[in-house]
Amino acid sequence: MGLMTFLRNRAGYILVFAIGFAIVAFLVGDAINVGKPFWSANQKVVGSIDGNEINIDEFGPKVDQGVNQMKQQYGGSANAQMTAMAVDQAWNAELAKVLLTKEYDRLGLTVSEDELYDLLQGQNPSPLIKQYFSNPQTGQLDRVTLMNFLKSKEPQALQQSDMLQQEIKNQALQTKYSNLIRNSVYVTSLEATDEYNNRNKLANFKYVSLDYTSIPDASVKLTDGDFSEYYDQNKARFNNPTETRAFEYVTFSISPTKADSLAIKAQVDKIAADFQVAKNDSLFAAINSDVKVPFTYLSKGKLDPAVDSAVFALPAGSFYGPKLSGNSYKIVKVVASRFSPDSVKASHILIDPAKVGGEDKASKLADSLKGLILKGGDFAELAKNYSVDGSKDKGGELGTFARGAMVPEFENAAFDGKAGDIKVVKSQFGYHVIKIEKQIGSSKVAKLAYVEKTLAASSKTQAAAYKAASNFLADVKGADFAKLATQKGLKVAVADRVAATQGFAAGLDNPRKLIQDAYAADKGDVLPEIYTMSNAYVVARLTNVSPKGTLSLADVKKEIEPMVRNAVKAKQLKEKLANAGKGNIDQVAAKVGRPVSPVQNIVFANPVIPGVAQENALVGSVFGSQPGKLSAPVQGERGVYVFSVDGFTNPAPIANMFKQKEGMLLSLGQRSLGAAFQALQDNAQIKDNRVKFY
Repeated sequence: MGLMTFLRNRAGYILVFAIGFAIVAFLVGDAINVGKPFWSANQKVVGSIDGNEINIDEFGPKVDQGVNQMKQQYGGSANAQMTAMAVDQAWNAELAKVLLTKEYDRLGLTVSEDELYDLLQGQNPSPLIKQYFSNPQTGQLDRVTLMNFLKSKEPQALQQSDMLQQEIKNQALQTKYSNLIRNSVYVTSLEATDEYNNRNKLANFKYVSLDYTSIPDASVKLTDGDFSEYYDQNKARFNNPTETRAFEYVTFSISPTKADSLAIKAQVDKIAADFQVAKNDSLFAAINSDVKVPFTYLSKGKLDPAVDSAVFALPAGSFYGPKLSGNSYKIVKVVASRFSPDSVKASHILIDPAKVGGEDKASKLADSLKGLILKGGDFAELAKNYSVDGSKDKGGELGTFARGAMVPEFENAAFDGKAGDIKVVKSQFGYHVIKIEKQIGSSKVAKLAYVEKTLAASSKTQAAAYKAASNFLADVKGADFAKLATQKGLKVAVADRVAATQGFAAGLDNPRKLIQDAYAADKGDVLPEIYTMSNAYVVARLTNVSPKGTLSLADVKKEIEPMVRNAVKAKQLKEKLANAGKGNIDQVAAKVGRPVSPVQNIVFANPVIPGVAQENALVGSVFGSQPGKLSAPVQGERGVYVFSVDGFTNPAPIANMFKQKEGMLLSLGQRSLGAAFQALQDNAQIKDNRVKFY
């Protein structure tokens, strides 16, 4: 077989795009600087990082590749959220490439020729070499093919070899940098003990609370001083990591009229009549339903609540509907029902036919492994040697899962069998040898043929809504947006703190074009178009621009009003509790007319008062108090509290200090990597013009 044929068959064209830095997945947050003014930038420049320009001709294909991967992973067609995620991934990879390369140079991190030689053809080659040059049958490195590739003088092979070697260098540098950061952090015994105590020391206490809701909002008059005091005390909360914008908008509903609804009802009645006599239930449902429900056993709670209970109360062979709920009609045939486990604990060995010489060999290998296991063979050892799934390092263990977590073939085998069974099934991933370890619970499940028809507006209704939107857009230019909306009986909605690259906005299901135009407008501008959502036409006006950095009081005044009101209420409630005396907690409770509530076994690391709220200040104060003493009033999230600690239960001493530190170091190392990369971003000159293109 020719070398180039091998390459095309085995790996497509190796590294058509650079694989990118795996580090990005957990390093890069979404807080990226948005540069302005973007309209002055070059027409093809997506952005620049410390002067390194990113061109749309190179960036676009990477986004397209990301979207295609997501479509394969999640199914369905591309949507605004998928595109936004793919744009972020491609941008983050560019950030990593530029910023980390500069940092490697500054630190003097390099990959020598000797290191590269070892990574290419040494005893412990790069994971990329193993990925592309392993024999699919044996999983062993095919050194003959590798050497032929490295020695080839064919232009295409040379180009691919250069790309591969560069990516191997990148991966090696990334590993060195990660290790450098990870090895620069450590955990002391005191820190380990504190962390252990925070998760294991128990507190029992009683409290009396006065909720903020006990004072009517209308009775609290807020002054500028109240706002300023809260803003000054909480300024650190108001850091805006990236520029955001706000816009107000009105919607012109594309909801079906009475005539539309009657036409759809007639169509649904005909479908229901045909469905009752259909020969192939699953095929009929697949053809006629707007919503696809898998033709497999489902547990209760998966359907629309309006039909779920009714359907699951019916015996097999029953017909239900048409039932109108939400904005659609549901028609259901109960094909079969039975009782089945709620969840299953299982292990598997996954065999990839492509790696063992085809379907027949994979099937025979799976059957052989099943035979070995039934004769007492070590499942975990066989999984380690034969499985291509990541679970092989844990003996094939997949943990405990409910219905809907696995592909249908796997799910059916796991839920239909019984504990101890060994089963062989084929799925899209290959052949699974499944061991059912344990089955938990038992509930009714049903196989349903399901048809759902959406109540949609007719073209006539849509045209009327569009005309109303057009009239509003024409009239609002030069007029007061909110006032005109009120005159026309329209409700004004607000989307606040919208970043340039996000794929969503409050109340809008397809907002990308609207957001792009909002970032090309000036504060106060009515945006130039009528924007189409799935159920409405939208006209909008840009109301605010919040720059990167600490937001002003004016920027956050509306947002913080509920918190300021609670802070003012807290002063009144603290005074009320303080005036209730400094005796014991029962006397305070009697004076303020509130019960004493006992709380058991609270830990510092999980400061949630059961049935109340997460109350960090209260729980923090409890763990800093002496038993038996009445506390001063504490301002919390839900109200103001006084408490008295009954006692603490200290945990047993740490059994394994090394293990405690090791677990903390792993988390600390990852956080440090993230912090290091964020610091590189903060110190870089980043211009982000993505909103021009996506």
